[in-house]
Amino acid sequence: MGESSMMAERRSILPAAVAWHGVRYEPVEAMARFVLRGSDAVCSTAAEVIGLSNPSVLRASHDEHRAILWQGPDEWLILAPEVERVALLQRLETALAQAPHALVDVSHRNVAVRLEGEAATRLLATGIMLDLDEAAFPVGMTTRTLFGKADVTLWRQAPQRFHLETWRSFAPYVIGLLQAGARGL
Repeated sequence: MGESSMMAERRSILPAAVAWHGVRYEPVEAMARFVLRGSDAVCSTAAEVIGLSNPSVLRASHDEHRAILWQGPDEWLILAPEVERVALLQRLETALAQAPHALVDVSHRNVAVRLEGEAATRLLATGIMLDLDEAAFPVGMTTRTLFGKADVTLWRQAPQRFHLETWRSFAPYVIGLLQAGARGL
């Protein structure tokens, strides 16, 4: 499937930006996404290539355009602008060539939405069984969890702003749950 076909499919899966009772929902632009598996040293090497630090447990390391999200003891999700996908993949593969690792391009597997506003935490709590109070889930924290029955990655970017990643095939279900939850706010 070509890039323009993927972009059209992405637009059809994710509804346009909208405000729901104190929450602004918007789809995140297409991004390069890589799952990296390996040791901390592997992540440190990848982080150096990207220009970031190695994230600590349950945290994200990021700048304005790129991020590395901790996913588990030996797994990270790398996010970057879509236009950097091919070049970044080549740079990572070259830097990691001598280290045992797995690096998989999942750019077309995932989609993401941004939820922002005074009721964003309450909306997410309609489907996520975690304590999302800022004291328990502070800015910069990231985790894989379930939203309803869908696997998601949640990243708190600001006190009232979240980045929610999910597999493309789960997106209609996740969006439906968000819409239903918003009606109850």
